[in-house]
Amino acid sequence: MTEFDFSRIPATPPSVFVAPLKRPSHLGDDWLEPQQRRYTADENRLWDELFERQRRLLPGRACQAFVDGLERLDLGRGGVPSFERINESLLPMTGWQVVPVPMLIPDAVFFYHLANRRFPAGNFIRTRDQFDYIQEPDVFHDVFGHVPLLTDPVFADYMAAYGRAGWKALKYNRLKALSALYWYTVEFGLIRENGGLRIYGAGILSGPTETRFSLEGRSPHRIHLNVDRVMRTDYEISDLQSTYFVVESFAELFHMTEQRGFEPIYESIAPGFIYAKTAALDTDHIYHRGTQEYELRGGRGSNAEPV
Repeated sequence: MTEFDFSRIPATPPSVFVAPLKRPSHLGDDWLEPQQRRYTADENRLWDELFERQRRLLPGRACQAFVDGLERLDLGRGGVPSFERINESLLPMTGWQVVPVPMLIPDAVFFYHLANRRFPAGNFIRTRDQFDYIQEPDVFHDVFGHVPLLTDPVFADYMAAYGRAGWKALKYNRLKALSALYWYTVEFGLIRENGGLRIYGAGILSGPTETRFSLEGRSPHRIHLNVDRVMRTDYEISDLQSTYFVVESFAELFHMTEQRGFEPIYESIAPGFIYAKTAALDTDHIYHRGTQEYELRGGRGSNAEPV
């Protein structure tokens, strides 16, 4: 019998520091919107333009599971996709559903939805002046970047397992460690396929600059994923990544996480990080040792070229 009840939102202990998010008054504790909003004609055109830009960039760069999922869900038929229509296809495949939320939601609520195979997607789309970059995830990032991979049974199981792992992270006050794992896999992960390295991280797949930089840039490290190492590694939330971690397969990713307890890691590490985001360790399996030129020149804030 599990020690946690995944059918209820996990409690956040007073000792755990979380972002002070204010829940809109019309929402319940699950933060779910009553329905997906209706998008304007211009917002639907914006989705189409974002979709077409990435569609041209991703062949030969995106992993096969993403390409297959994008086709199976037919997300490019025009305008922001209907969550109801997506769910009609997705639910029979892997038991997942897309649900609308107004904004970033609390960690505990996010874990609760993932553990129950619900993916919370932003119920808004970026503005035109945010066309190239938006820090808060919108419907394009969430649906285009994340949802196609939920058609893959193994990756879908990994996402649910990640949600269940959140209960333990809250118990041990190690949210940062678990967040680093999500960041370096679900958001910015790379995978080895027959043609070489490919992208599966949604944070890369939904943006043109990082799509090229992650695979072709000389600046970033590309290192094989080690869960213990990654959960001790800082990450960049507002710029291109200094390091990308690589898996051989989604089966490897799932087994490295689901078939082990995180207690030894949580009990042996401090709440903060040990390794810098630019670190390359003697114990790492390094595919490409980056120059870190982009980082050293100051990154986006200094208008450094992403090389």
